[in-house]
Amino acid sequence: MGWSDRLGTVGVWHRVGGLDAGVVVQIEDLGYRTLWLGGSPGADLGAAERFLDATASLTVATGVVNIWRSGAEELADSFQRIERRHPGRLLLGIGSGHREATPQRERPLDAMARYVDVLDAHGVPADRRVLSALGPRMLALAGERSAGTHPYLTIPPQTAQARAALGPAALVAPEQTVVLGTEVEAARRDARDFLRSYLGMVNYVSTMRRGGFSESDVADGGSDRLVDAIVRHGDGAALATAVREHLDAGADHVCVQVVPAAGDVLPALRAIAERLGL
Repeated sequence: MGWSDRLGTVGVWHRVGGLDAGVVVQIEDLGYRTLWLGGSPGADLGAAERFLDATASLTVATGVVNIWRSGAEELADSFQRIERRHPGRLLLGIGSGHREATPQRERPLDAMARYVDVLDAHGVPADRRVLSALGPRMLALAGERSAGTHPYLTIPPQTAQARAALGPAALVAPEQTVVLGTEVEAARRDARDFLRSYLGMVNYVSTMRRGGFSESDVADGGSDRLVDAIVRHGDGAALATAVREHLDAGADHVCVQVVPAAGDVLPALRAIAERLGL
């Protein structure tokens, strides 16, 4: 079974805080088959377990567990606990975060390799985990030690690069941020509010530069060109097109993040589901 068959071609990315089981059930009812929990969910995976309990067949993935904040042994134990209750429905996304939030973050590539060693030793299969890989060396490690990669804030040409680097069998599951709305300036305001913190983080800015954006694009809150490319806006058809572009570039699965997240995300998810025939 290919990754698109296992996860569906489109999933939902949402920060774990503020997400309740009632909304998750509605997400499943709309036809989305995978929910990605962002905001560095803890190693106990309590929220993932609650949402699995509340749904019939939804896969829950972490997007991502931060290796500096969550112990590998505890994460492995949580995985095994949930696997016994909900076999095959949990995917671990793991990442090294960014240096601005985790000052202890040193040599993340080596730290990730050690973390994965512990997961191996505690029986977490390689095909049940993915790495958040923005740089080429972490991407290579993802191909060697996991099912594939879950990139964040990237554009379709970078999806194509990830596919070329990892080959045809690996999972490539990028996140795509969207704003539902046809009023361009209002949508850009929401997009800039969302991007503000990321434009102050070295790893994300470096990824944007590798994606072809200039120094002026990433300065002063982001150029219109950058904002429109990374946070896609428009009606349901436009947002569905954004998803298709990643799929056409080689993604197996695209997880959609609706902003502003504090609002009702279901209208945008419903519009995308209808356009994609979920």
